[in-house]
Amino acid sequence: MWSRAFDSTAATGAVEERTGKRAANVSLHQLARRGMSRWELAQVLAKREIDVDVAEAELNRLESVGLLDDAALAVTLVYTQHTRKGLGRSAIEQELKRRHISPEIIEDALDEIAADDELERATELAVKRVGQLATYDDETARRRLHGFLARKGYSSTVVRQAMDAAFATRGKRGVRFE
Repeated sequence: MWSRAFDSTAATGAVEERTGKRAANVSLHQLARRGMSRWELAQVLAKREIDVDVAEAELNRLESVGLLDDAALAVTLVYTQHTRKGLGRSAIEQELKRRHISPEIIEDALDEIAADDELERATELAVKRVGQLATYDDETARRRLHGFLARKGYSSTVVRQAMDAAFATRGKRGVRFE
């Protein structure tokens, strides 16, 4: 009878160890592909039907060794979304919220973008885009450029200033009737 209880305990331990290894493998594979927030990785582990307690232990382990860090992820996303994709503060904030990063961390990460940097990046995008709108009259080009910058997540003040700078580089155009 004693050996049966021992076998049952040993079997349970082996299953838990296998589940823990599986959770670690899934976690490391996902983190190697792209940066993930704690919430995103928890969702992946739940989808893979890993026990909640095992998943929580794995998430805590990854945080303790620094492989899972929402604050670092937020700063990285702010930098890449702003410099590479040219997104403004509100669009970046929405992306971070979508990844379930806490509001305090989002605010700290967004402080990395200075107002001047945002205006500078919006102006760069506007100047580039206004060149692509050369075949349109000024009114149509303004409307399209405004929509483009607004979709990128820039505030109306930044959009207006960037558009003024971009249109200053554009020659006089308009509808001509002959």
